[in-house]
Amino acid sequence: MKAARWYAAKDIRVEETAIPILKKNQVKIEVQFTGICGSDLHEYLHGPLLIPPQEKPYSLNGHSGVTTLGHEFSGIIVEIGQDVHSDNIQLGDRVVVEPTYKNPNSVFTSKGEYNLSEPLGFIGLMANGAFAKYVIVEDYMVHKIPDSMSFEQGALVEPSAVAVYAVRQSNLQLGETCVIFGAGPIGLLCLLAAMAAGATRIIIVDIAEKRLKKARELGATLIINGKDENISQQIKKHTGGLGADVYIDAAGVQSTFTTGIASLRNGGRAVLIALFEKPVTVNALDLVKREITIKGTCASRNVFPDVIKLIDSKQMNVEALITRKIKLDDIVKDGFEALVSDPSEVKILIDIGAN
Repeated sequence: MKAARWYAAKDIRVEETAIPILKKNQVKIEVQFTGICGSDLHEYLHGPLLIPPQEKPYSLNGHSGVTTLGHEFSGIIVEIGQDVHSDNIQLGDRVVVEPTYKNPNSVFTSKGEYNLSEPLGFIGLMANGAFAKYVIVEDYMVHKIPDSMSFEQGALVEPSAVAVYAVRQSNLQLGETCVIFGAGPIGLLCLLAAMAAGATRIIIVDIAEKRLKKARELGATLIINGKDENISQQIKKHTGGLGADVYIDAAGVQSTFTTGIASLRNGGRAVLIALFEKPVTVNALDLVKREITIKGTCASRNVFPDVIKLIDSKQMNVEALITRKIKLDDIVKDGFEALVSDPSEVKILIDIGAN
Protein backbone atom coordinates (compact mmCIF):
# COMPACT_ATOMS: atom_id res chain seq x y z
CA MET A 1 0.00 0.00 0.00
CA LYS A 2 1.02 3.64 -0.38
CA ALA A 3 1.92 5.59 2.73
CA ALA A 4 3.34 9.03 3.54
CA ARG A 5 6.30 8.22 5.77
CA TRP A 6 8.36 10.61 7.86
CA TYR A 7 12.13 10.04 7.67
CA ALA A 8 13.45 13.34 9.00
CA ALA A 9 12.62 17.04 9.09
CA LYS A 10 11.48 18.16 5.60
CA ASP A 11 11.72 14.54 4.43
CA ILE A 12 8.33 12.87 4.02
CA ARG A 13 8.15 10.26 1.28
CA VAL A 14 5.07 8.74 -0.35
CA GLU A 15 6.13 5.18 -1.01
CA GLU A 16 5.00 1.59 -1.09
CA THR A 17 5.05 -0.21 2.24
CA ALA A 18 3.68 -3.46 3.63
CA ILE A 19 0.04 -3.66 4.69
CA PRO A 20 0.11 -3.86 8.51
CA ILE A 21 -0.74 -7.12 10.27
CA LEU A 22 -3.17 -7.35 13.18
CA LYS A 23 -2.27 -8.42 16.68
CA LYS A 24 -4.62 -9.26 19.54
CA ASN A 25 -7.04 -6.57 20.65
CA GLN A 26 -6.49 -4.59 17.46
CA VAL A 27 -8.63 -3.46 14.54
CA LYS A 28 -7.67 -2.79 10.92
CA ILE A 29 -9.29 0.24 9.30
CA GLU A 30 -9.47 1.17 5.63
CA VAL A 31 -8.84 4.90 5.79
CA GLN A 32 -11.14 7.31 3.95
CA PHE A 33 -10.02 10.84 4.91
CA THR A 34 -7.13 12.06 7.08
CA GLY A 35 -6.43 15.60 8.23
CA ILE A 36 -3.03 17.23 8.56
CA CYS A 37 -2.61 18.28 12.19
CA GLY A 38 -0.38 20.97 13.64
CA SER A 39 1.68 18.25 15.33
CA ASP A 40 2.23 16.60 11.91
CA LEU A 41 3.40 19.97 10.61
CA HIS A 42 5.78 20.37 13.56
CA GLU A 43 7.29 16.96 12.82
CA TYR A 44 7.65 17.88 9.13
CA LEU A 45 9.41 21.14 9.93
CA HIS A 46 11.42 20.33 13.05
CA GLY A 47 11.09 16.62 13.87
CA PRO A 48 11.69 14.33 15.53
CA LEU A 49 9.79 15.99 18.36
CA LEU A 50 7.30 13.34 19.48
CA ILE A 51 8.34 10.54 17.10
CA PRO A 52 10.54 8.22 19.19
CA PRO A 53 14.16 7.87 17.99
CA GLN A 54 15.57 4.46 17.17
CA GLU A 55 17.67 4.43 20.31
CA LYS A 56 14.59 4.96 22.50
CA PRO A 57 11.51 3.11 21.13
CA TYR A 58 8.04 3.83 22.49
CA SER A 59 7.75 1.43 25.41
CA LEU A 60 4.11 0.40 24.89
CA ASN A 61 4.70 -1.01 21.39
CA GLY A 62 8.40 -0.75 20.50
CA HIS A 63 7.87 1.73 17.66
CA SER A 64 10.65 4.12 16.62
CA GLY A 65 12.20 5.88 13.67
CA VAL A 66 10.52 6.07 10.25
CA THR A 67 6.82 6.68 10.85
CA THR A 68 3.63 6.94 8.81
CA LEU A 69 2.04 10.14 10.13
CA GLY A 70 -1.69 10.91 10.47
CA HIS A 71 -4.01 10.67 13.48
CA GLU A 72 -7.11 12.71 12.48
CA PHE A 73 -9.03 10.23 10.35
CA SER A 74 -12.15 8.32 9.46
CA GLY A 75 -12.57 4.92 7.86
CA ILE A 76 -14.21 1.52 7.65
CA ILE A 77 -13.39 -1.54 9.76
CA VAL A 78 -12.09 -4.30 7.46
CA GLU A 79 -10.52 -6.74 9.94
CA ILE A 80 -10.92 -7.50 13.64
CA GLY A 81 -8.22 -9.17 15.73
CA GLN A 82 -8.56 -11.84 18.38
CA ASP A 83 -9.78 -10.89 21.83
CA VAL A 84 -11.18 -7.53 20.74
CA HIS A 85 -12.96 -6.29 23.85
CA SER A 86 -15.87 -4.36 22.38
CA ASP A 87 -18.96 -6.31 21.34
CA ASN A 88 -20.04 -3.26 19.35
CA ILE A 89 -17.21 -3.44 16.82
CA GLN A 90 -18.32 -5.08 13.57
CA LEU A 91 -16.86 -5.48 10.11
CA GLY A 92 -18.02 -2.67 7.87
CA ASP A 93 -18.57 -0.18 10.68
CA ARG A 94 -17.93 3.46 9.80
CA VAL A 95 -15.59 4.74 12.48
CA VAL A 96 -13.29 7.42 13.79
CA VAL A 97 -10.35 6.87 16.09
CA GLU A 98 -9.34 8.42 19.39
CA PRO A 99 -5.60 8.03 18.84
CA THR A 100 -4.37 8.20 22.46
CA TYR A 101 -2.66 5.14 23.92
CA LYS A 102 -3.82 4.03 27.36
CA ASN A 103 -1.16 2.55 29.61
CA PRO A 104 -3.08 -0.29 31.34
CA ASN A 105 -0.72 -0.16 34.32
CA SER A 106 -1.19 3.55 34.99
CA VAL A 107 -3.26 4.82 37.91
CA PHE A 108 -4.48 7.61 35.61
CA THR A 109 -5.97 5.07 33.21
CA SER A 110 -7.82 3.34 36.04
CA LYS A 111 -9.20 6.75 37.08
CA GLY A 112 -10.43 7.48 33.55
CA GLU A 113 -7.74 10.14 33.04
CA TYR A 114 -6.02 8.09 30.36
CA ASN A 115 -4.63 11.14 28.53
CA LEU A 116 -2.42 11.70 31.57
CA SER A 117 -1.03 8.16 31.64
CA GLU A 118 2.64 7.77 30.83
CA PRO A 119 4.36 7.26 28.51
CA LEU A 120 2.21 9.62 26.42
CA GLY A 121 1.59 8.21 22.96
CA PHE A 122 -0.53 8.61 19.84
CA ILE A 123 -1.28 6.76 16.64
CA GLY A 124 0.62 8.47 13.81
CA LEU A 125 3.50 9.49 16.06
CA MET A 126 4.34 6.61 18.39
CA ALA A 127 2.86 4.13 15.90
CA ASN A 128 2.21 4.15 12.17
CA GLY A 129 -0.79 6.30 11.32
CA ALA A 130 -3.40 7.06 8.69
CA PHE A 131 -1.58 8.70 5.80
CA ALA A 132 -2.00 5.27 4.25
CA LYS A 133 -4.75 3.01 2.90
CA TYR A 134 -4.81 0.84 6.02
CA VAL A 135 -4.03 1.55 9.66
CA ILE A 136 -4.11 -0.65 12.75
CA VAL A 137 -5.37 0.71 16.09
CA GLU A 138 -6.17 -0.64 19.53
CA ASP A 139 -9.78 -1.72 20.01
CA TYR A 140 -10.45 0.85 22.74
CA MET A 141 -9.63 3.69 20.31
CA VAL A 142 -12.56 3.02 17.96
CA HIS A 143 -15.78 5.06 17.91
CA LYS A 144 -18.66 4.46 15.49
CA ILE A 145 -20.10 7.36 13.53
CA PRO A 146 -23.69 7.51 12.23
CA ASP A 147 -24.51 7.07 8.56
CA SER A 148 -25.63 10.71 8.49
CA MET A 149 -22.06 11.86 9.17
CA SER A 150 -19.71 12.16 6.21
CA PHE A 151 -16.21 10.74 6.31
CA GLU A 152 -14.91 14.30 5.88
CA GLN A 153 -16.75 15.33 9.05
CA GLY A 154 -15.39 12.22 10.72
CA ALA A 155 -11.82 13.24 9.99
CA LEU A 156 -12.45 16.38 12.04
CA VAL A 157 -13.78 14.61 15.15
CA GLU A 158 -10.34 14.24 16.76
CA PRO A 159 -9.26 17.90 16.55
CA SER A 160 -12.80 18.93 17.51
CA ALA A 161 -12.49 16.73 20.59
CA VAL A 162 -9.30 18.56 21.57
CA ALA A 163 -11.18 21.88 21.33
CA VAL A 164 -14.31 20.69 23.15
CA TYR A 165 -12.19 19.21 25.92
CA ALA A 166 -10.34 22.52 26.37
CA VAL A 167 -13.59 24.49 26.52
CA ARG A 168 -14.99 22.06 29.09
CA GLN A 169 -11.83 22.31 31.17
CA SER A 170 -12.22 26.11 31.14
CA ASN A 171 -15.62 25.71 32.82
CA LEU A 172 -17.07 28.20 30.33
CA GLN A 173 -20.61 29.05 31.37
CA LEU A 174 -23.66 30.11 29.39
CA GLY A 175 -23.45 33.84 28.71
CA GLU A 176 -19.75 34.26 29.45
CA THR A 177 -17.06 35.86 27.27
CA CYS A 178 -14.19 33.88 25.78
CA VAL A 179 -11.06 35.22 24.05
CA ILE A 180 -9.05 32.84 21.87
CA PHE A 181 -5.51 33.62 20.76
CA GLY A 182 -4.67 31.80 17.50
CA ALA A 183 -7.06 31.24 14.58
CA GLY A 184 -5.54 28.06 13.25
CA PRO A 185 -7.62 24.86 13.10
CA ILE A 186 -7.64 24.29 16.87
CA GLY A 187 -8.37 27.93 17.67
CA LEU A 188 -11.26 28.01 15.20
CA LEU A 189 -12.60 24.72 16.55
CA CYS A 190 -12.42 26.25 20.05
CA LEU A 191 -14.54 29.08 18.64
CA LEU A 192 -17.16 26.56 17.47
CA ALA A 193 -16.99 24.70 20.79
CA ALA A 194 -17.41 27.94 22.77
CA MET A 195 -20.43 28.84 20.63
CA ALA A 196 -21.92 25.40 21.30
CA ALA A 197 -21.29 25.92 25.03
CA GLY A 198 -23.30 29.14 24.99
CA ALA A 199 -20.65 31.86 25.15
CA THR A 200 -22.22 35.26 24.47
CA ARG A 201 -19.09 36.97 23.19
CA ILE A 202 -16.16 35.25 21.51
CA ILE A 203 -13.07 37.27 20.62
CA ILE A 204 -10.41 35.93 18.24
CA VAL A 205 -6.86 37.30 18.04
CA ASP A 206 -4.46 36.37 15.23
CA ILE A 207 -1.87 38.04 13.00
CA ALA A 208 -3.24 36.57 9.73
CA GLU A 209 -6.07 38.63 8.26
CA LYS A 210 -7.38 35.71 6.20
CA ARG A 211 -7.76 33.58 9.30
CA LEU A 212 -9.44 36.43 11.14
CA LYS A 213 -11.89 36.68 8.25
CA LYS A 214 -12.61 32.97 8.62
CA ALA A 215 -13.19 33.46 12.36
CA ARG A 216 -15.69 36.22 11.60
CA GLU A 217 -17.48 33.97 9.10
CA LEU A 218 -17.71 31.22 11.72
CA GLY A 219 -19.32 33.52 14.31
CA ALA A 220 -16.67 35.46 16.24
CA THR A 221 -18.18 38.61 17.74
CA LEU A 222 -14.89 40.53 17.63
CA ILE A 223 -11.66 39.94 15.71
CA ILE A 224 -8.38 41.64 16.61
CA ASN A 225 -5.12 41.64 14.66
CA GLY A 226 -2.37 40.37 16.92
CA LYS A 227 -0.06 43.11 15.63
CA ASP A 228 -2.31 45.80 17.12
CA GLU A 229 -1.28 47.70 20.22
CA ASN A 230 -3.30 47.64 23.41
CA ILE A 231 -5.01 44.35 22.66
CA SER A 232 -5.95 43.69 26.27
CA GLN A 233 -7.49 47.17 26.50
CA GLN A 234 -9.55 46.49 23.37
CA ILE A 235 -10.83 43.29 24.95
CA LYS A 236 -11.68 45.03 28.21
CA LYS A 237 -13.52 47.77 26.32
CA HIS A 238 -15.54 45.08 24.51
CA THR A 239 -16.42 43.49 27.87
CA GLY A 240 -17.55 46.60 29.73
CA GLY A 241 -14.17 47.23 31.29
CA LEU A 242 -13.90 43.91 33.12
CA GLY A 243 -12.09 41.53 30.76
CA ALA A 244 -12.89 38.07 29.44
CA ASP A 245 -14.09 35.26 31.67
CA VAL A 246 -11.99 32.70 29.79
CA TYR A 247 -8.82 32.98 27.71
CA ILE A 248 -7.72 30.05 25.53
CA ASP A 249 -4.22 30.03 24.06
CA ALA A 250 -4.04 28.19 20.74
CA ALA A 251 -0.92 30.04 19.58
CA GLY A 252 1.66 29.21 22.22
CA VAL A 253 4.13 32.10 22.46
CA GLN A 254 5.15 34.55 25.18
CA SER A 255 3.24 37.48 23.68
CA THR A 256 -0.09 35.65 23.50
CA PHE A 257 0.34 34.30 27.02
CA THR A 258 1.16 37.70 28.50
CA THR A 259 -1.63 39.47 26.62
CA GLY A 260 -4.11 36.70 27.31
CA ILE A 261 -3.58 36.88 31.05
CA ALA A 262 -3.87 40.68 30.92
CA SER A 263 -7.17 40.30 29.00
CA LEU A 264 -8.87 38.30 31.76
CA ARG A 265 -11.21 39.70 34.37
CA ASN A 266 -10.25 39.24 38.00
CA GLY A 267 -11.03 35.61 38.82
CA GLY A 268 -10.75 34.62 35.16
CA ARG A 269 -9.58 31.27 33.82
CA ALA A 270 -6.82 30.57 31.30
CA VAL A 271 -6.53 27.33 29.32
CA LEU A 272 -3.32 26.54 27.46
CA ILE A 273 -3.98 24.22 24.55
CA ALA A 274 -1.07 25.13 22.25
CA LEU A 275 2.21 23.23 22.11
CA PHE A 276 4.49 25.89 23.55
CA GLU A 277 7.92 25.41 22.00
CA LYS A 278 9.67 27.72 24.50
CA PRO A 279 9.19 28.41 28.22
CA VAL A 280 7.21 31.50 29.15
CA THR A 281 7.67 33.86 32.06
CA VAL A 282 4.77 34.73 34.33
CA ASN A 283 4.05 37.44 36.89
CA ALA A 284 3.01 35.20 39.76
CA LEU A 285 2.12 38.09 42.04
CA ASP A 286 -0.37 39.34 39.46
CA LEU A 287 -1.97 35.88 39.34
CA VAL A 288 -2.25 35.82 43.13
CA LYS A 289 -3.76 39.29 43.47
CA ARG A 290 -6.27 38.70 40.69
CA GLU A 291 -7.04 35.03 41.52
CA ILE A 292 -6.27 33.89 37.99
CA THR A 293 -6.50 30.16 37.24
CA ILE A 294 -4.19 28.65 34.60
CA LYS A 295 -4.74 25.16 33.30
CA GLY A 296 -3.07 23.13 30.59
CA THR A 297 -4.91 20.53 28.51
CA CYS A 298 -3.41 17.51 26.77
CA ALA A 299 -5.31 16.04 23.79
CA SER A 300 -8.72 14.99 25.19
CA ARG A 301 -10.50 12.37 27.19
CA ASN A 302 -14.05 11.05 27.48
CA VAL A 303 -15.54 13.49 24.96
CA PHE A 304 -15.58 11.65 21.61
CA PRO A 305 -19.23 10.47 21.80
CA ASP A 306 -20.44 13.98 22.62
CA VAL A 307 -18.32 15.52 19.86
CA ILE A 308 -19.74 13.10 17.30
CA LYS A 309 -23.24 14.19 18.35
CA LEU A 310 -22.31 17.88 18.19
CA ILE A 311 -21.00 17.53 14.64
CA ASP A 312 -23.80 15.26 13.44
CA SER A 313 -26.45 17.64 14.81
CA LYS A 314 -24.77 20.61 13.05
CA GLN A 315 -24.02 22.34 16.35
CA MET A 316 -20.39 22.45 15.24
CA ASN A 317 -20.01 23.38 11.58
CA VAL A 318 -16.61 21.73 11.19
CA GLU A 319 -16.86 21.38 7.39
CA ALA A 320 -16.41 25.15 7.15
CA LEU A 321 -12.77 24.70 8.20
CA ILE A 322 -11.92 22.45 5.24
CA THR A 323 -10.01 24.53 2.69
CA ARG A 324 -8.64 21.78 0.48
CA LYS A 325 -8.96 18.04 -0.26
CA ILE A 326 -5.93 16.48 -1.93
CA LYS A 327 -4.48 13.13 -3.00
CA LEU A 328 -1.93 11.25 -0.93
CA ASP A 329 0.66 11.60 -3.72
CA ASP A 330 0.46 15.39 -3.35
CA ILE A 331 0.67 15.54 0.44
CA VAL A 332 4.03 17.33 0.62
CA LYS A 333 3.53 20.00 -2.06
CA ASP A 334 -0.21 20.62 -1.70
CA GLY A 335 -0.44 19.69 1.97
CA PHE A 336 2.51 20.45 4.23
CA GLU A 337 4.12 23.13 2.07
CA ALA A 338 0.75 24.79 1.45
CA LEU A 339 0.14 25.04 5.19
CA VAL A 340 3.60 26.53 5.70
CA SER A 341 3.30 29.15 2.96
CA ASP A 342 -0.39 30.10 2.81
CA PRO A 343 -2.16 31.43 5.94
CA SER A 344 -5.54 31.13 4.21
CA GLU A 345 -5.25 27.35 4.45
CA VAL A 346 -6.97 26.00 7.56
CA LYS A 347 -7.70 22.27 7.41
CA ILE A 348 -6.38 20.17 4.54
CA LEU A 349 -7.80 16.67 4.19
CA ILE A 350 -6.13 13.79 2.39
CA ASP A 351 -8.58 11.75 0.32
CA ILE A 352 -6.84 8.42 0.80
CA GLY A 353 -8.95 6.61 -1.78
CA ALA A 354 -8.46 9.18 -4.56
CA ASN A 355 -6.34 8.07 -7.49
